[in-house]
Amino acid sequence: MPQRLHCTAPKILSWVTYEEPELAADQVRVVAEQACAKHGTEMAFYKGYAFERGPWNNTFKLHEAAEGSMEDHYPFHIGNMYAGRVVARGAAVSELQIGDRVVGYGGFAETHTSRASDLLPLPEGMSWQAAMCFDPAQFALGAVRDGHIRPGDRVAVFSLGAIGLITAQCVKLAGAADIIAIDPIPRRRELAEQLTGCTSLDPTQGDVGKQLKELTGGMGPDVIIDFSGRREAIQAALRGIAFGGTVVLGAYPPPMDGGLDLGAEAHMNTPKLVFSRACSEPNPDHPRWGWKRINDTAWRFLAEGSISGDGIVEPVVPFDQLEQAYHEMAAHPERTVKLGTVYPGAAALIAEYAAETAGSR
Repeated sequence: MPQRLHCTAPKILSWVTYEEPELAADQVRVVAEQACAKHGTEMAFYKGYAFERGPWNNTFKLHEAAEGSMEDHYPFHIGNMYAGRVVARGAAVSELQIGDRVVGYGGFAETHTSRASDLLPLPEGMSWQAAMCFDPAQFALGAVRDGHIRPGDRVAVFSLGAIGLITAQCVKLAGAADIIAIDPIPRRRELAEQLTGCTSLDPTQGDVGKQLKELTGGMGPDVIIDFSGRREAIQAALRGIAFGGTVVLGAYPPPMDGGLDLGAEAHMNTPKLVFSRACSEPNPDHPRWGWKRINDTAWRFLAEGSISGDGIVEPVVPFDQLEQAYHEMAAHPERTVKLGTVYPGAAALIAEYAAETAGSR
């Protein structure tokens, strides 16, 4: 039977086997060939802080005290997106053929069963690494739009994980005249420079807020986008933003420790604080923009190469080394941008399905 990777408790991973369900008429079966993690969201489950605020009450739009124990929320399926080939399809599926390469959402698993309408055909010439950047591109694009970046603006981006690196590219697409990328990890700063031609800063070296002012002739960036969720980064953004500028908060962090100063520069420079979450509906630009249009635009940018996934999906490890690599990623985030995996057994599994299909005719 196929296997998938579960988080069964904080910092505990295990492989489990599973039975594939019968295909519904509108579903297809896909054998995964590659897949990726979603670091920020998954770390909340892996490290156990996802439930500190309690469950979300959608009626009142707030978190409430949790009932039961944290263990009740596990197991959690590790992994975010996959690319693979269709090996079986339901009777009502006509838009996908056996052998088509597709991209979908799902955990680290050897096979996936999904509605055909939930999958994206992988265009010829588009790398699987670029496709795995679809999820970060959605939220990057949402943050750039929420920041109302215009041609000629000066923009800073804090945190250069996958979302931040794509945010910097979207900022360039929006016409920013100057881009400043901030991250303590040298490899990520180098990637940002390669992908956008930006200036980069190491936040561990000096007063970042003041450096932002110095790099912009004393004025500060018009827009700062933060995907770190760290108190220190937000404070530096409030310190470095231009008078009347916009600070976009796009991360989903755990509760912060004390010390955030909303007086000082924040009070004097009167910036606008914008919380960005691209999938929350209605979109700030409703009805013209919504989640579907964000998705369609992000995918188009990736497919045509306007946004690049080059260097973002790294390291890439074999499926059987994924558990160890995941623990390594959590312990040493500086060694990873976006963890990817390849399935060495995919070709054999695809051939096995093909043989079964031929034998049933």
